[in-house]
Amino acid sequence: MSIQFFTEDPLEYLHPNQNSSLKWLLAVAEKEGADIEELNYIFCTDDYLLEINKTHLEHDYYTDVITFDNRMLSTDPIAGDIFISYDRVRENAEDFEASIDQELARVMVHGLLHLIGYGDKTSEQASTMREKENYYLSLR
Repeated sequence: MSIQFFTEDPLEYLHPNQNSSLKWLLAVAEKEGADIEELNYIFCTDDYLLEINKTHLEHDYYTDVITFDNRMLSTDPIAGDIFISYDRVRENAEDFEASIDQELARVMVHGLLHLIGYGDKTSEQASTMREKENYYLSLR
């Protein structure tokens, strides 16, 4: 079981609460009945994530988080990469009048919830995702 945190150049951001985030994310997975084999959080810039969005998803717009599921089968333990634009997190925190730490936690758990099996394409799915995010944020 492994959760790791990385940054991509030129970003010089290192997640400040790695230990508490690690424990919290493991608790989220446990509450959801999910096992984590390998989960990588990669903090990057808007431009870096935009290139990933264009190359892998054929979307030409900025986003705060992109999740890649690296499992062979959905029943396997979680293995994935979650790319987070720290630029978007800062801007969204300001827009939503939240702290950067709170917005960062929201996108971190959002990516994990995708790997657990929650979607957000329909309004019903998005509502469930938001409820789950808020619930787990309240447990931090």
